[in-house]
Amino acid sequence: MLDLRSDTVTRPTPQMRQAMAGAEVGDDVLGDDPTVIALQERVAEVLGKEAAVFVPSGTMANQVSIRTHTEPGDEVICHRDSHIIHYETGAPAALSSVMIAPLSGDGGRFSPADIAAVVRARSSHFACSKLLVIENTFNRNGGAVWPLEQVAAATAEARRHGLACHLDGARLWNACVATGRSPRDFAQHFDTVSCCFSKGLGAPVGSAIAGTKAMMTRAHRFRKMFGGAMRQAGMIAAAARFALDNHRDRLQEDHAAARFLADALTVIPGVSLLYPVETNMVFIQWSGGPDSATLSARLRGHGVLTLPGQGRTMRLVTHLDAPRTLIETGLPAFREALRA
Repeated sequence: MLDLRSDTVTRPTPQMRQAMAGAEVGDDVLGDDPTVIALQERVAEVLGKEAAVFVPSGTMANQVSIRTHTEPGDEVICHRDSHIIHYETGAPAALSSVMIAPLSGDGGRFSPADIAAVVRARSSHFACSKLLVIENTFNRNGGAVWPLEQVAAATAEARRHGLACHLDGARLWNACVATGRSPRDFAQHFDTVSCCFSKGLGAPVGSAIAGTKAMMTRAHRFRKMFGGAMRQAGMIAAAARFALDNHRDRLQEDHAAARFLADALTVIPGVSLLYPVETNMVFIQWSGGPDSATLSARLRGHGVLTLPGQGRTMRLVTHLDAPRTLIETGLPAFREALRA
C-alpha cells in the first residue's frame, strides 16, 4: 500500500527498533528514566533552550505550553486555521479557559500590524492578551513555511506588547530543511517551542516542549495534570532520540518526493494545486468527476490510502514510508480513479 494520509503513519525502522529494545529505563514520573532525561537534554541542546519536557503527543505539547503561559480568562493570538483551533478538540477552552483572537493571512502567516490590531488594552473590562502562537510549518495552508525574517518581525511585535511567544513546531524540522536554517535560529524567538518526533521523523510516539528551566518546571506540572505522566518511557524516548539524530536530514527526500508527486498529478487534466508545495504536503483540487470521499474510496481499491478533503480537494503527505519509488507505482491509480 502507498499511504499518503499523513506523515504520522510511519513505522519504526529496524535500527530504531533496536534502539528501543536496548533502551535503559526507569520511572519517568519519579524523574529517573535515564533515556528520557537524555532525550530532554538533547532536545534542549538542539533548540538552544535550557530544558525540555517529553510528552506523549503534539496536542499535549501545545496545550501544556498554553497552560504554562496563561491563566483562565487570558487570550491567545494565532492564525484562524491553526492546529490549536481545528485539531485539538477545543482544548484551549477546556483545559486553560482561554479565549482565542484569530488572525488571517496566506500560508498561515500574519504581519506585525495584524498582531497590534488585536492586542487588547489592559483593562478590567477585557480579556488579557497574553500569548502569541505561530505554527511552522503550517498544516492547513499546504505545509507552508514561516520565513525566519517574518518570525522575527512577528515575535518582536508581540514582545513590544508584553506577550509571550510559543512556536507550534510539530513540523519545525521540515521548516529548517526547507529554509536551510537551524532549529536554534527559529527557536530563539520563542519562550517555548513544541516539536514532534512521530511525524516526518518517523518515531512511533512523542513530542517535546523546550524553554527555560523555570518554565519547564511549570510545564512538567501541567503534563501530570493533563495525564501525560509516563513510567518506563525510555523505550519510546529512545525512538524519539534516534529519530532526532538520524532522520532530520533525510526530510529533503520527502520534500523532493512531494514536488515530484505534485508535478505528476497536475499533468492530469482538471487537476491543479490548491497551495504551492513548500515541504512534504501536496494539496490538490480537481474540476468535475468524483468528490473527495469517492476518489479516496477508489484509490483505496487500487492500493493507495488517502484522507478525503472538502468537496474536490485532498491533502497528500510524503514521508519516510512513502518514497518516490513507491509514489511512482501509485500514480496509475490516481489516473484511473480520476478518469473513472
